[in-house]
Amino acid sequence: MNRRTLPFILLVVSACTAKVSTDPPRKPIVGTWKLISGTLIEKGDTTITDYTRNLSFIKIINDTHFSFMNHDLNGGKDSTTAAYSSGGGKYDLAGDKYTEHLEYCSDRQWEGLDFSFTVSINSDTLVQQGVEVVESAGVNRLNIEKYARLKD
Repeated sequence: MNRRTLPFILLVVSACTAKVSTDPPRKPIVGTWKLISGTLIEKGDTTITDYTRNLSFIKIINDTHFSFMNHDLNGGKDSTTAAYSSGGGKYDLAGDKYTEHLEYCSDRQWEGLDFSFTVSINSDTLVQQGVEVVESAGVNRLNIEKYARLKD
């Protein structure tokens, strides 16, 4: 073997070496999710909102935090449908129990509260449901949300 072939062989062998990841496995809930529909049940009344028309709502979840943003698709120009809300904070996930610790919110009376949900993920669909209680706003309702994972 001559001196020129040895570096080439070493390069080829090192390129074939498998890399072992030391990163923990990614949580299946991590990603960007688009809200498709929301169902609120409060005091016997049910309100279903189609978030594919006139509204856009996304939730972004990383390994430790979540955030959400919602706005109308009319650029806020229609006074009856103008909407904007956002919030975020840390979350805990244990099995199918997902708890949001809302640290920031455009509706300030929701800040500092925890909201617990049961989540299920089937392929690229996330469903979360749980009871939301905000005494200062008179809110006590069941919230069921269906999301679709946005592709990169």
